Amino acid sequence: MTVDLRLVAARVAGGDATAFRPIVEHTRAPLYRLAARLVGNLADAEDALQEAYASAFRALADGRYDGRSKLETWLYRIVTNACVDLLRKRRERPDEGQREPRFDGLVRAEARVALRELDALLAGLQPLDRAALVLVTVEGMSAKEAADALGCSEGSLEQRLVRARATLRTKTDEREVDDG
Repeated sequence: MTVDLRLVAARVAGGDATAFRPIVEHTRAPLYRLAARLVGNLADAEDALQEAYASAFRALADGRYDGRSKLETWLYRIVTNACVDLLRKRRERPDEGQREPRFDGLVRAEARVALRELDALLAGLQPLDRAALVLVTVEGMSAKEAADALGCSEGSLEQRLVRARATLRTKTDEREVDDG
């Protein structure tokens, strides 16, 4: 059964706080994957997603969702912003160790290792460059969708992608020299 999330969002805007639950249920899995890929660990992804949902609820309740974009795109933008904020804070305080949630059986060890490897590869990127690369390359969004999620023009998104790819190429070349 498909749910029209715009109608559900309108119910939240009309004061029905319980209507927010279907929004979370229908978007949690892809938004959690996005957050994990952006921030590089599951504990921070959970924190960012929780903050994003709280922001989204407040915005819906205050009538700040105008319906011009799909609700899912709007939520991607909120989650991306929460993750970028978290990445910026992490850069300001690099001595804080990354934490992982207790093993809950839901996430396989291979997925955790892959996530750590992705985080290590992307660690040197500026937060918005990292977000642009993850949205397009990992999440498979079109340039327009990713630009909407980041709140920028497609040209700006393309600049971020070029900068991110150049940084990764340099990082890869340096590793090859060190290993050689």
